[in-house]
Amino acid sequence: MLKISFSGKWIEAGCDEAGRGCLAGPVFAAAVILPGDFKNELVRDSKKLKTKDRNLLRKIIETEALAWAVASVDNELIDQINILNASFLAMHLALDQLAERPELILVDGNRFNVYKIIPHQCIIKGDDKYLSIAAASILAKTHRDGFMEKQHEIYPVYRWNQNKGYPTAFHRKAIKEFGITPIHRKSFNMNEQLKLEF
Repeated sequence: MLKISFSGKWIEAGCDEAGRGCLAGPVFAAAVILPGDFKNELVRDSKKLKTKDRNLLRKIIETEALAWAVASVDNELIDQINILNASFLAMHLALDQLAERPELILVDGNRFNVYKIIPHQCIIKGDDKYLSIAAASILAKTHRDGFMEKQHEIYPVYRWNQNKGYPTAFHRKAIKEFGITPIHRKSFNMNEQLKLEF
């Protein structure tokens, strides 16, 4: 069972990103503040959920959260500042949009850039430990998937409706055959995906 609170007393915002390891498209991030009595046994790391469950939970989270926001950083800025910094920036942009100010930020992973004067706690595999981080992972994933599905309509040869821009064998083959698009990340090795520590 995932935990509702890390501190037990502060207003906590869970943060997570989606699309960090992709060859194309933006990185998306979400920030979510859940009520203290929030319960849902389905909520967990978005990668462990079926698409229909993620989409259902997105509606529940967006309805029941005290505050939530989603932001993205596009491929051009990713190329300029690197994917790790772009992930942190997307989280900061999401936090900027929250209707309520958190007193503690819970971040999935082991690194984060300080956000204003608000303390943060990095939690490895936090999206499988805390509800707010899991909720953020679900929002980031579903919003990004929706973006990539729309891009698929423009560039169908890459099958982004299926791979969402991740470096599948088919996606790599399509890049070799058709080249890259305006939303591909030029700083990423197209033959072998960069391995990033986070």
